[in-house]
Amino acid sequence: MFENREAYIRKLKAKIDEWNADIDKLAAKAKQVKAEKEIEYRDQIEALRVKRDEVEEKIAELRKGSEAGWEDLRKNVERSWEALKEGYSAAKARYERDVDDSRK
Repeated sequence: MFENREAYIRKLKAKIDEWNADIDKLAAKAKQVKAEKEIEYRDQIEALRVKRDEVEEKIAELRKGSEAGWEDLRKNVERSWEALKEGYSAAKARYERDVDDSRK
């Protein structure tokens, strides 16, 4: 079971690295829109980073947790992960729409 937990944690850490790169890309896209929207986007990006930090904290808890509590911790990580994923998807769709609109 410990090996499965370690593999799961490695997978999550790799995905966090991908999220970091994706969030940085969104931050770069935010600079392509009108100034009034850029402030709004910076707030959204900060919210994504907060959610990402929450996931990282839960991963640390998962690493330190006992075998007995592993399943509950995993569920907590997955809930936080879904919130991050949904926030990112919404922000990306909005940025793409606004960038397209600003080019018209």
